[in-house]
Amino acid sequence: MSELTIGILGAGKLGSTLARIGENVGLPIRIASRHSVDDLKWVIDTLAPGAVTTTPADLIAQSDVIILAIPLSHYTDLDPEAFAGKIVLDATNYWKEVDGTHNAISDFNHSSSEVVQAHLNKSYVAKAFNHMGYHDLEIEVERHPDVPRAMAYATDHDEIRPTVEHVLRAFGFDPFGLGPLRFGLLLEPGSPLFGEAIPRPDFAAKLATIYDSPFGQHVIAARGGKIE
Repeated sequence: MSELTIGILGAGKLGSTLARIGENVGLPIRIASRHSVDDLKWVIDTLAPGAVTTTPADLIAQSDVIILAIPLSHYTDLDPEAFAGKIVLDATNYWKEVDGTHNAISDFNHSSSEVVQAHLNKSYVAKAFNHMGYHDLEIEVERHPDVPRAMAYATDHDEIRPTVEHVLRAFGFDPFGLGPLRFGLLLEPGSPLFGEAIPRPDFAAKLATIYDSPFGQHVIAARGGKIE
């Protein structure tokens, strides 16, 4: 597979960290935010030297894969037509500090990435890069190059799985497919899998017992059973 241009929309802690990791492993990285290109450039030149700062419109148009590293509540600002045909890796999570004290976006029946996919209805959305803290992403890549940490993902589009896994491996992780996008709920805050930066066997073991946890019991209560 030829190398893909990765666009990172959002230049906060997660976005800048992913940009730096991508540049360090030689990926073509573009990054944009709500700030002007000039204001963003001096920050990115320091935090992720080599990454190309650009406008959101140019990033969307010129990237093969787009990583959403924006506050979840901003998803409605995204133009579905601009994202049409694009592979989108949704790294967003609901955080009350930035998204409001009441989560009116997602719940135990509708994962946040399903909501994003419904909005970006002409795109190919996968949930990825959301269950590991931004501070762990870089540390784990550098500390464990021989035993990459599991990076789970979920998508309704089987045709993009090879590309998603290629990107996750390129960033230094071991892709762990959960299945359709609804399974992405198991990666969200409150889940035992959220925050985990562990090898594949350990991740699989935690996944196998997830419905024994309080989070898993809430999922069963809300949905009338496990996610199928």
